[in-house]
This record gives sequence, structure tokens and C-alpha cells, in this order.
Amino acid sequence: MSDEEDLHRREIPHLSFNRLKVLSALGRGAKGVVFLVKDEDRDEFLALKVISKALIEKKGKAVAEGNEYRRVCFEQGVLSLLRHPLFPRLRGVLDTDKLVGYAIDYCPGRDLNVLRKRQSEKMFSDDIIRFYAAELVIALEYLHKLGIAYRDLKPENVMVQENGHIMMVDFDLSTKLSPRTTPASSPCSSNSVATSRNSLSSKKRPSPFHRLCNSGISPEDLASMNGHSENSARAESDSTEKSNSFVGTEEYVAPEIISGEGHNFAVDWWSLGVLLYEMLYGVTPFKGSNRKETFYRILTKTPDLNGEATPLRDLIRKLLEKDPKQRIELEEIKGHDFFRGMDWESVVQISRPPFIPENVDNDIEGNNNNNTNIDVESVVQGIFQNGDVEKNKKTDQKQSGDYAEIVNNKKVWNGAFNHHPTQTENFLVF
Repeated sequence: MSDEEDLHRREIPHLSFNRLKVLSALGRGAKGVVFLVKDEDRDEFLALKVISKALIEKKGKAVAEGNEYRRVCFEQGVLSLLRHPLFPRLRGVLDTDKLVGYAIDYCPGRDLNVLRKRQSEKMFSDDIIRFYAAELVIALEYLHKLGIAYRDLKPENVMVQENGHIMMVDFDLSTKLSPRTTPASSPCSSNSVATSRNSLSSKKRPSPFHRLCNSGISPEDLASMNGHSENSARAESDSTEKSNSFVGTEEYVAPEIISGEGHNFAVDWWSLGVLLYEMLYGVTPFKGSNRKETFYRILTKTPDLNGEATPLRDLIRKLLEKDPKQRIELEEIKGHDFFRGMDWESVVQISRPPFIPENVDNDIEGNNNNNTNIDVESVVQGIFQNGDVEKNKKTDQKQSGDYAEIVNNKKVWNGAFNHHPTQTENFLVF
């Protein structure tokens, strides 16, 4: 075994329930359930996302054969590439007869939605928004330089780490586009990114996920994607490659996705505008009484930016420009008055972010002392009704018939979970 191969295996081990103590269920998404676990071999706490193979197979047949396998493999491949303090590391992969999953770093601070609702008026001040907005801009810049359009930016996907900095999670709806520039080498080591790319490009080390996803997007595709970034010098606005997938979370989805005109990295800047609006006002700007009305508002309504004119409101207005060609982009965002005086190189090194989780050790220790044996397989199958996707989805048609979405019903819930899922729903159609 080469040194590189040995490094890769040590970085991304094959996990089993023999070495994991399952402490509690943290939350659920469209396909999987996230558990807090302790890796007893390494004496560390992790967040383990687990997905039912039966559900993947059912959904794959219901949507388009093979797509669900590709998405699971794609998300794992993206996690393998990430080397940045605002993103999780892939800590291990799980593959049993009935389940697949992967472990990432555990964030004890919950997510920005939980944190916002803890504020006295369920809103953040401009200064606090500036900090989180800056980290989100840095995180999206990093992803875009890797050629990854995130496509599901919302408060529930922005976790708070133990040190108070954010961590973006859940790449289930992300996609690969032509990267625009080389990844920044600052807080994320360019050498480590290169190491990850080289590790992934070797075809001698099929992971459990690779075996599962042999018909899908492989890590080698992602490595190739990352390699293209070294030769690209075009700006985001010069991008001609677009995706036509109808994908996102309804209140945060960009108008060009709804209209089916094709989309690129600009959809993430739209979602950032929605998120900043929510942080400022406590509500999203386009929510209607149902999905159809929400989409109509996104396509036609101007956001109500009530209050005095401020740099933050101006930034939100420019991010929520319906025409993606006119929407503000990276360099304009970083140079906007709202970020005047911002030292972009030191943001992720700030030692005292606005909120640092309290009693982290006590919370984890309380879970660790819980002797209840959690049967992961039973929990996952119970929530998703043994993979019967027909019982866990609903289809909505726009009256004119120009779009359709398949939505996973998120009302099924287990009272033992530590926090609630988003109230909006993900949808995905290729």
C-alpha cells in the first residue's frame, strides 16, 4: 500500500456499528436521518447520516433509474474534497446490508434557524448578520471555485461549530458545474485539497460508497472537476454552463430554477439574499399559503425591505434581483458597503464569534451516559416507512404545466429527536 493510499484510508475509515455508540437522533432530511454517535475507536463524537438502501432503490425507480444512487455517491464525493474550516470533513463511511451512511464533524451549536429563534425578537442585529454573511460568502466562494453549485442554502443547513464559526452541511442537492478559478489557499490548505484530489483519482481503492454507486457520479469525476479549476481564469459571470434540474427548498429557490431557464452559481447568491432577509426580519420574503403561491411570488413579487435605507437592505435587494445576469456576484458582494472595512482573510480566524455554544461538554456527556440502545435501522425504516416512497412523497403540478416537482413529506417525526426539521420541503427533479 502506498503512503498516499494509507493516508486516504486513515482519513476516511470504513465505519461499523461495532465501533460506534449511537447516542441520539439529531434530525432528518429528505432521505436520511442524522445521529449523534461516538466513535469509540477514536474517542470522538461525530454526526452520522444514515440512508436506507431500500428507500434509495424505491426513489430511484420512482424518479429516474440510478439518480438516487448518483446523488448519494455525489454527496460523499463532495465531502471527500472539502478542506476548509467552514465545511465538515468526511470522517468515515458506513455500508451494511440495509443502510449506507457517512460521518462528519459534529456541531453542538445546532443551526442558524435554531439560533435565530432563540433571540428575543427572533431576529439578528446587523453586526451579527455581517459576521455570518461574511462566512457564508467565503464558504460559497470556496465551493464555486471547486465547481460546486450548492443549491440548498437555508438556515437549517448552516450549523454552528463548537468555536462559534459556521459549518455548511448537506450536499444532497448540489451539482457540478465548470469551476471558475483556482480554490483559495488561505484557511483551507491547497496542498490538502490536492492530496484529496489525488487520493480520489486512484481507481485502486473503491470505498463502500463507490461500490454502491457504481452507476453514478464517481469520486474520479469530482477529482477531474477539481483539476479543471486549476486551468480556469474566467469569472462567474462568464459561465455558459447551466443546469436544468428543478431542485431546491421552496422558499429559498431562485426564480431561474422555477422558470426552467437553466441556472448556474448565481442561484446560491439568490438564496443568500433570502437567508439574510430572514435573519433581518424573522421571515422569508416570498412565502405564500402554498407552494404554487410561493413560486408565483418568487417570480413576480418585489421583496418588502421595510425600514430605513441601510447597506444591508441594499445588499439584500441586489441579491434578490430576479434576473441572474443582473444579480450581484462575488466581487461586488465582497466590495459592498455592508462589508466596508471587512478583513476577508481573517474572518474565519476570529476567536470570539457572536455566539459560542454553551455547556457543550455537559450536553454530550448527558447523551453519552444515556444507556438507551438506539436501533438505527428501526428508526430509519420507521420514519421512511420501510422505503415506501409512494407514501412519503407528493406531486404538485403548476396549472400551466411548465414545472413539476417530487417532494418528500417531512411531517413524519420522532419525538426523541433533539430538534425539528425545516418547515419547508426539498424537491428534486432531473
